[in-house]
Order: sequence, then C-alpha cells, then structure tokens
Amino acid sequence: MTASESTSEAPKIEVTPYELIGGEATVRRLADRFYEIMDTDPGVARIRAMHGQDLAPIRQLLFEFLSGWLGGPPLYFKRPEHHCIMSAHRPYAIGDVERDEWMMCMRRAMDDCGLPAETRALLDQAFLRMANVFRSS
Repeated sequence: MTASESTSEAPKIEVTPYELIGGEATVRRLADRFYEIMDTDPGVARIRAMHGQDLAPIRQLLFEFLSGWLGGPPLYFKRPEHHCIMSAHRPYAIGDVERDEWMMCMRRAMDDCGLPAETRALLDQAFLRMANVFRSS
C-alpha cells in the first residue's frame, strides 16, 4: 500500500436539500402551507395583496421553483414561459416589511411541515438572502 492509498479520503455522499427535506412530497407541502398562511394570516396582508384572488397558479409555481432550487427536478426552469425569478418580482414594491412578511410565512411553513431545526436554520439563511435581493425599496 502506498502512502497516498493509506491517506485517501472516503467517498463523500452528497445529498441535496431536496432529498434532505423529503423530496417532492415535502416541497409540495411547504409550498401549500406557505400560501395557506399567506391567505389566512392578516399580519401578511401586504404580500397577500400582491397576489391574485386564486393562489393555485402561484402555489404551483413556488412548488416548481423550490423543487429545482433545492436540487430536485428543475420543473420551473423547464417551463417554456419561465421568467427569471428576479424579473418576476421586479414589478412589485418590496421593502423590509414585505420581505419580513414573506419570511414569516416561509418560517412558519417550514416549522409546520416538521423540517428539523438544523435544516430550517440552513434554509432560513438561504431564503433570507434571496428575499433581501428581491427588495426594491
């Protein structure tokens, strides 16, 4: 056995966040719960007002976006009419209040879906970075 063979590292197993949280079923529950909270909590009225009456289409888009963003099937990105996530939010006045409302919905959804605390903390950081980028005011 050579020195390099004796010090070689064990193969690394990479798990995507999509797989870590439970795949398609959990991502679907997360998107559904996110919009249930948005639709029923009066404390997030500002972001609810940015959406149409029927949340089903945007709920599906969030599911598809999160699927690919978390490392699963890139459903949103395979849509012929998909938009850059930044340009899709550009028409809206998004400030700190709207960002915080969005984050509150996502944090509650992650908690309600039973994501482990460590996973929620990692995703929370990523969601917060994304939500900060969407701010326009």
